[in-house]
Amino acid sequence: MADEAAPVSDALFPVPRARVEIAPGAVHVPGWLDVDEQRRLVAACRDWARGPVPIRHTALPGGGRMSVQTVCLGWHWSPYRYTRTAVDVNDAPVAPFPDRLGDLGRRALVAAYDDPHAGDDYTPDTALINFYDGDARMGMHQDKDERSDAPIVSLSIGDACTFRFGNTESRGRPHRDVRLESGDLFVFGGPSRFAYHGVPKVFPGTSDPASGMTRGRLNLTMRVTGLGG
Repeated sequence: MADEAAPVSDALFPVPRARVEIAPGAVHVPGWLDVDEQRRLVAACRDWARGPVPIRHTALPGGGRMSVQTVCLGWHWSPYRYTRTAVDVNDAPVAPFPDRLGDLGRRALVAAYDDPHAGDDYTPDTALINFYDGDARMGMHQDKDERSDAPIVSLSIGDACTFRFGNTESRGRPHRDVRLESGDLFVFGGPSRFAYHGVPKVFPGTSDPASGMTRGRLNLTMRVTGLGG
């Protein structure tokens, strides 16, 4: 991740725009995180990236590596399971999932679904934090290693990207491309919980230093594993 930059005027960040339903249960809320929240999250992610399990390019079963770099909280994800220790990195116990992220996730559901009770029973216990440089991509995939159909909460900070949100049946069409900017929230649950999705393009140089990111895109997703323990 790029080093934190000096503060810049909040006026550089636009007033949040209206929420948009992309598909049933899938909602984009532009500009949901204000500049202070973005900077706090970036600082926290830098700490988490140092360990106890450091950020890494995840090794794939076929021998390749993911182009994004990932660090996990609460539970460690490796293809295609969750464990309490980083079995594919250094066998260290994963950093705990912070209560403040759970609170943020519940706030996110209230905002996305425009329902004051939407987050009442939401108890995320893991977060996957992905860092995209200008060349990183994420292929179309489903988030289906969890034993829960609770919504996924996704936050974007830094460079803008094209987020491709598809259907629940295949990686192909129909899909919809959404440009995610720094501070944007995207939630998908209900009928869209297991929709295929990916990031085909990042737009280098679009990150505002006021976010705490001078380059690259940071994506934090919260999930309920349903694993307990």
